[in-house]
Amino acid sequence: MSQDSSQDLRKDWAGAIDCDLHPRMPTARALRAYMDEHWRHIAEVRGINAWESIAYPPNAPLTVRPDWRAGGADADPVKAAQATLDRFGFAHAICNCLFPVQAFRDENLAAAFARALNDWLAEEWLARDARLRGSVVLPMQSPERAVEEIERRAGDRRFVQVLMLVFGERPLGKSAYWPVYAAAERHGFTVGIHAGSSYHLPVTGSGWPTYYLEDYAAQALGFQTQVGSLVSEGVFAKFPQLKVVLMESGVAWLPPYLWRLSKFWRGVRIEVPWVDRPPDEIVRQHVRLTTQPFDGPPGAAHIGRLMDQLQSDEMLLFATDFPHWQYDGDDMLPSGLAPDVRRKILADNALATYPRLSET
Repeated sequence: MSQDSSQDLRKDWAGAIDCDLHPRMPTARALRAYMDEHWRHIAEVRGINAWESIAYPPNAPLTVRPDWRAGGADADPVKAAQATLDRFGFAHAICNCLFPVQAFRDENLAAAFARALNDWLAEEWLARDARLRGSVVLPMQSPERAVEEIERRAGDRRFVQVLMLVFGERPLGKSAYWPVYAAAERHGFTVGIHAGSSYHLPVTGSGWPTYYLEDYAAQALGFQTQVGSLVSEGVFAKFPQLKVVLMESGVAWLPPYLWRLSKFWRGVRIEVPWVDRPPDEIVRQHVRLTTQPFDGPPGAAHIGRLMDQLQSDEMLLFATDFPHWQYDGDDMLPSGLAPDVRRKILADNALATYPRLSET
């Protein structure tokens, strides 16, 4: 790339905040260095040496771009920064590590791996580039353990978000999880819900799919369930300062789902008196979505209509999804966005969504 081309890229993207960058998932063996003697021994006895997640099949083309895989950009924060922050002039990137903590049946083992993973992220990534921020991975098998991890990491202002997966054993609005939201709100953490699953239950309402294509497309259904649960169970009424970010959910599904949710609420709102205004208004205030992978229709005219349907220019957060193949190189936002909307998506919306981001 020529120097002029590089300068043009930095001019177009300077100051952007990447809300979804993925360090390569560390091996279970690598995390042992961040465990105490007891849990190192348990991991060794159980033979937990490697743990691959089918949320991103390691050798699937969409998992990582071939040149990044060969160069190790997803495994080295310096190389990742060169491919994203340095190249485009991003101000920050939020690291979301998808090590499958939620797949463990043993909640104590899950908590031990979550602690080790968060310490690993702080030491191996956040400490090596001042522009990087992190998400605290939570062992959601146990809300009590999840709260303990939030409290443990709250003093490190480099962590701006708590992270959970969209598919688990029960909807995330259930009151059993409210202590997690109370702790997040108390410490100014944003709640991030990322595509993925514990795979203890099917990812569809009709049972297990056969192919990864079905699994990946069905993730949007999980996000619908969680949005409905958070609203209907009264999470945002109980925690009015809480912001929730849906990561890798897509975007185009949201307007028709909100139309449906709000229409039915009008007929049955007597059962949820704490939902004191239309659900679409609540969601626009509290919920945000990352832009990758963007599943909207092609063409600027269609994008304009989708933005009109969202009825908000504050809901979308810029993300590359690096190094996953959805990351579109230099074409990281849909075409046809007005300059003021583009600026909001690139940086302003993230600063409004992540209070801890502006503190550091």
